[in-house]
Amino acid sequence: MELPVCLAVLTTTDAEEKAETLARGAVAARVAACAQISGPVVSVYRWQGAVETASEWRIQFKTTEARYPALEAYLLEAHDYDTPEIIATPVVAGSPDYLRWVEQETSP
Repeated sequence: MELPVCLAVLTTTDAEEKAETLARGAVAARVAACAQISGPVVSVYRWQGAVETASEWRIQFKTTEARYPALEAYLLEAHDYDTPEIIATPVVAGSPDYLRWVEQETSP
């Protein structure tokens, strides 16, 4: 049995409550099998010509390549940042049972 192609997708937001709302919404919509929230982290970035520093909460979603477009669409709609960070990294190896679980939990 072929394993699904899975992704770890990262975004950040400026409040713990917002992070939990994004995480719960993605899992409820079955665009992510799970999400882990960590933070606060300090982000340093250039925005509109100025170097900014902010506390943020990082959310890592587990999804499949097939469900990534739906997860991205959800994040773009639900996120309150003008340009939210949305970065997907392929999972190059993993427990077969876990990867199948991700696929099962993200099936519409």
